[in-house]
Amino acid sequence: MSEPTADNPSPKPKLPESWLEVLGDAFRTPHMQALRAFLIDEQKQHTVYPPNRDIFTAFWKTPFDAVRAVILGQDPYHGPGQAHGMCFSVRRGVVPPPSLQNIFREINDEIGIPRPNHGELTCWAEQGVLLLNAVLTVRARDANSHRGKGWEPFTDRVIAELDARHEGLVFILWGSAARRKAARVDRHRHLILESPHPSPLSAHRGFFGCGHFVKTNAHLEARGEAPIDWSVPD
Repeated sequence: MSEPTADNPSPKPKLPESWLEVLGDAFRTPHMQALRAFLIDEQKQHTVYPPNRDIFTAFWKTPFDAVRAVILGQDPYHGPGQAHGMCFSVRRGVVPPPSLQNIFREINDEIGIPRPNHGELTCWAEQGVLLLNAVLTVRARDANSHRGKGWEPFTDRVIAELDARHEGLVFILWGSAARRKAARVDRHRHLILESPHPSPLSAHRGFFGCGHFVKTNAHLEARGEAPIDWSVPD
């Protein structure tokens, strides 16, 4: 998020034009102004992930008009070097965290795709899978520390705009924070897939065996669209 200065108290957010066209006014709301002030203060006192330049990576990798599916997570990874602005994804060279390893396990079980040797999911984003967290920043080593600071109304708006302006999207909601967004989606016009979070604490309560990757592709193909290639190339 751009920081305000004396010369520019309301800087243009670092989003691509396709998203600014539908979300631009969201950055002028009181809760987003309060969020900006919170983040500036927070970054003076703590390490915050991801870095500012990466907060909106998901929006840059998947233009608004290109979205076909949304995977919604909770908040970014809170370990050093992990979060880079796309939910569940980590850059090459970073060991995939347990939640991502469980995602790869489920894909292998559903489709037979071998587990990859890295966890960067740009290849999914470039096929129209928006990799969005409900909260877009986090304090280092403190999961959920930025919950309730202003991100949720913003990501509610993202979901609402996608719901209103698209037809036949797939909303893949893992975990309670993500599943709360289901209320903002018209189930008659879009497919909603819900399960527990892929975290080791909850994956065995219904994430494993959810079939979401097969179901997503069946829905897209029924609409005459290409399926998502869920493989992650070396």
